[in-house]
Order: sequence, then C-alpha cells, then structure tokens
Amino acid sequence: VGKRRRFHKPDRRSQAFFLRFSASSSPNCVTMADPETEGLPSTFTSYMAEGERLYLCGEFAKAAHSFSNALHLQNGDKNCLVARSKCFLRMGELEKSLADAEASLQGDPTFCKGILQKAETLYTMGDFEFALVFYHRGYKLRPDREFRVGIQKAQEAINNSVGSPSSIKLENKGDLSFISKQAESVKAQQKPHPVRKLVHHPKRESKRKGSLKSEKTIRQLLGELYVDKEYLEKLLLDEDLIRGTIKHGLTVEGLIMTGVNYLDRRSDFWRQQKPIYARERDRKLMQEKRLGDRKRRPSQAARYILKSLEDIDMLLTSGSAEGSLQKAEKVLKKVLEWNKEEVPNKDELIGNLHSCIGNAQMELGQMVAALQSHRKDLEIAKEYDLPDAKSRALDNIGRVFARVGKFQQAIDTWEEKIPLAKSTLEKTWLFHEIGRCYLELDQAWQAQNYGEKSLQCAEEEGDIEWQLNAGVLVAQAQVKLRDFQSAVNNFEKALERAKLVHNSQAQQAIINALDDVNKCIIEELKKTNYREILKDKKEKEDATTLDSITVMAKEKETMRMRDEPEKVTEKVMKQCEREQMESEKETEGDLSKETLGITASGPEEHRQREEVEKASPSRRKGPAAMEGGPGDVAEGQSGEAGRKLTAVNRGETREIYRRPSELDQNLSEESSTRESEGLE
Repeated sequence: VGKRRRFHKPDRRSQAFFLRFSASSSPNCVTMADPETEGLPSTFTSYMAEGERLYLCGEFAKAAHSFSNALHLQNGDKNCLVARSKCFLRMGELEKSLADAEASLQGDPTFCKGILQKAETLYTMGDFEFALVFYHRGYKLRPDREFRVGIQKAQEAINNSVGSPSSIKLENKGDLSFISKQAESVKAQQKPHPVRKLVHHPKRESKRKGSLKSEKTIRQLLGELYVDKEYLEKLLLDEDLIRGTIKHGLTVEGLIMTGVNYLDRRSDFWRQQKPIYARERDRKLMQEKRLGDRKRRPSQAARYILKSLEDIDMLLTSGSAEGSLQKAEKVLKKVLEWNKEEVPNKDELIGNLHSCIGNAQMELGQMVAALQSHRKDLEIAKEYDLPDAKSRALDNIGRVFARVGKFQQAIDTWEEKIPLAKSTLEKTWLFHEIGRCYLELDQAWQAQNYGEKSLQCAEEEGDIEWQLNAGVLVAQAQVKLRDFQSAVNNFEKALERAKLVHNSQAQQAIINALDDVNKCIIEELKKTNYREILKDKKEKEDATTLDSITVMAKEKETMRMRDEPEKVTEKVMKQCEREQMESEKETEGDLSKETLGITASGPEEHRQREEVEKASPSRRKGPAAMEGGPGDVAEGQSGEAGRKLTAVNRGETREIYRRPSELDQNLSEESSTRESEGLE
C-alpha cells in the first residue's frame, strides 16, 4: 500500500486539477442550508441574494436550489429563471437550462437576458444556427457586447463545422454508404464499450454517464489535455488514494471524477464546435495554401507585390510610418523566400523595398538606418545596372544628408544624380535643392546660379509652384550678395505667383522678406551718403594742400630768381680770385729771380731789368697798384714785404666772398623746411 501511494503521489499537475475543481468546497461561502438556520423563514430577496453569492463562489448546485426556493415563493419570476438557467448550464444540465430560458421569455418575448441565456444554451448544445438567430434577435433589441461576441463565435463555429460556401463543391457522384456507416457508429456508441471499463464502481459510472468514445477521437479533440485525462484515470485505479478525504467531507475520488467529467463535457462541446472532419478539412486547406505559396504563379506574385507596394505608399503618405515600415519588412521577408522563376525582377524589387524601408525610417527619425537602407538600394542598382533605381537611391541619400545638416555631401550626391534626371520637373526640384544647400553653406553665388537654372526649368515645365520656389531662392541669394534691387524684383514676381496659386503663407513670408530688403536698402543709402560726404571733405583737403604746395613752389622760384645774381657775382669773384692767385705766383717767381740776378750780375743787370719792367704794361696792373702808387712799390719795399701784403689782401678777399655763400645755404635750408611742412 505504501509503494502504491508513493507511485501515485500527486505532483504539480494533479495539484493544479485539485485546485481547479475544488471551488465548490470554498469555506468562504456561507449558505443558508446550515442545520441551525433551516427552520428560519426566508424571503424571495434573501433566496435570490443567497443564490447569486453561491453562484459566484462556484457552488452551482446549491445556487440552483436557492433559486428554486425563490421560485416557490414567487413563481414565474423571469430574472430568477434566468439565474437558475445559468446554474444548470454550468452544471451541464442543458435541457433544464433551455427550459428555464424559454420559460423566462413566455411573459415577455423581448426580455434581453432571457434571449441571451437561450442563445448561450443553444450554442453550448451545439445548435449553432438557432443560437445565431437568437444572438441577432437580441442584438437588434440591445446592441451589447455579449450579443456581438455571440454572433462572432456562432458564425465561426458554423464555418468550422460546415465550412464556407466557397470551400464546398457539390458533385453529382458517389454513393450513400456513408449514411449507413454513420448510423452504425451511432448504435455502437449507444452500446457499452468492451475496452473502456476503467472503473467498476456503479456511482462512478453513473457520474461519467457512460461516455465511451473512440480514444483516437478523444485524443484529437482534447489535444494536450488528453495526457491530463489519462493521468486522472490512473489515479482512479489507486483504491487507497480515492478513499481519502481532503476538507469538509470532500473526497479525492469526487474531486478526480469532477475533473474527468469536465474533460468529457469539453470534448463533447469541442466535437460539436469543430468536428473532426472540419479539422481534417482545415489541415488540407493549410497544406494547399502552403503548396500554393510555394508554387505561386508569376501573375499572382506580381499582383501581390503591386498591392503591397500601394499599401506601403498609402500608409506612408497617410502618416503611419511605423505601419509602412512593418509592411515593407514583411513583404521583403516574403520576397526573399521566392526564386527567380516566381519573380523575374527580384533584385529590382528588393531594392525598391529597401527604398521604402529607408523612407519610413527617415520619417521616424532613424537617419542612420535610413542611410543604410538607401545605400543597399544604391548597391543593388549599381550591381545590376539599373539607372532608374540608381537615380532614386541618390535622390534619397541626398535627402538624408540634407536632413542631418551635411549639405556638402548632399550637394555631391545630387550633382551625381543630375545626368540621370529625365524629366524637366525632376531637374527643377534637383537644381532647387542643390541651390538651397549652397545657400545654407553661405555660397550665395552658387545658390543664385542653381536657383536660376531651377527657375528656367520650371518655366519650361509651366509649373507655377516651382517657379515660386525657385524665384524665392534666387532672391534670397541676391540679398546675401547685396544686390537688393534685383532681389526686390524677384520677390515681387514670386509674390505674384503666390497669389496665383492662392498660397497665403508664401505671400506673408514674401512680404516679410520684402520689408527686410527695404530696410537693408535704407541702411545702404545711409552708408552711401556718409561715404560721399567723406569723399567731398577729402577732396577739399587735397585741394588746400595742393594750393599750399603751389604757393611754396612759387616762393621757392622767387627766392631762386633773387639768389641768381648773387651766384653769378660769386662765380665772377671766384674767377677773379683764381686769376689773382696766378698773377701773384708769377710775381713771386719774378721777384725771386731778380733778387738772385742782382746778387750775381751786379747793378748793370739790375738796371736793365728795371727798364724791361718799365717797358712791359702788364707789370703795372698788379694788386699793389690798387692800394698805392707803382712808384712806392718799386722804390721802398722788398720782395718779402710784397708777399706779406699779397697774403693779407687774399685773406680779405676770401672773407668778403664767403659771406654770401653762407647766406644762400641758410636760405635754401629754410625753403626746404617750409616745403616739407606744406607737403605734410
């Protein structure tokens, strides 16, 4: 006995079943059927309250008894009948539950609670069509959630058991032998099963109601719960275990039988809700669906892809970037599973899906992931030589760079796209975006150049909105280049275009820009006037300086003309001085010779020489003749005295002619000083 108890010791699974089906033994539920209170009289309200409390505690039999007592006091109460019908339904007594539900509707056919209870009972009995009828009837009277859920589950049960009309194909062939086989199977179920005699206790057999079904069918119906059912049936084989009690007189056998009966009832219900043949049909449909997915025809794949791409674009344009991203990733995963035969342009489609994913990521602010997705699109386009895909990828990459503020990289990317642009409108947009990036980089000249190109393309295309955008770009660039007059002209043209397209926001922005340009023009005019005043002042100062220099030059010329005779006189005096010095040297030489001749030859030679001197007229014009007579010099002075006199006269002459030269030097210094001051 000890070994058997150890072998059949309940584990976690059995404890879970014990807890699930021991709700009826809850000690918190106090009933009025105690021996101490049996003799006390009760009212209809007290019986109703007691039954509702017992129903909430899970004691459905006692709750049904309380509702029956209430009906004895007040026969035909529809709320009490519905409450007792719920108890019978939870107890599995479906006929009694249906009878109470129909009785509640006899006095008032529009009683919503009675209609709902009758529909629930019919659904539990497996009569899904009539249950759906009463669900619809109650929903028309009161559109509550219970009726809506009932309609959905009844329709689902009908589709599971019968199938939708599209999945059924009636054919005029076959025989009716399956009807006789079905009748034989029903008779076999009514007979006692020779194998399934697990328990021989008569009470236990009455509780299970002889539910002898095919083990295979029960296994399919219960699924994972079939293992639990087998475990409970093994516990029933232990006689010592089932004799034990738990609390309040509840036996282990009763608890186990409650679980087994519950599984039997659920298997009956599940067999009605979704029969075995319906399960087989669903399994075959799933297999066919999988095979169809694998052998999908190209036309079907193309339709699926086009529909998916339309949905992705629609979600993105409607503002649901997250939904667009999820849809694109799902389609990409499915396309990767297909082969080239199913999708001939698989590579191009994969690149397109990467582009859709990148656009959704960019809208969600995931710039790094968006850049990676668009670069994958560009790699696929370059690998398989897809010019349209390459143009699209370059366009999106440039947009990502511009969004994060990397304007130079955006310019480089878009300039690579220029040769791939096909339409004039595409070039208009492209030139405008490049010019906008140059304007952000403070390269106004390049911005003006690309803005004019964009404006030209927009005029060729005849698109007024892009003419407006390009004109505003050109005007903004001209403002930065300080070409205010041209900027005003372009802003005025843009304002006219904004009025044509009825863009009030653009009109207000252009008016504000014109006000700013006018302010800049006023400031520029103020600066220009100030420059002109400074220029006039400088010209006057230059004229004054020039006049002073002219006056000084005239004064210098006058002084030079005045000093000119003095310089001529000085030259003449220097010439005379040189001649005087030469004559003195000659005189000194003659005197020395005479002295030597007188000493050597005597008085006769001296006398002859004197005669020669008297005969020569040039001898009488010496410097000594200017001071005294020529007789004084010849008679009374010697040669040495004559030389001293000549030296003194020479010194005086030099002193006289030196003074004017020093004066001229001082005058020249003063004139140069005045000239330099005048120039400064």
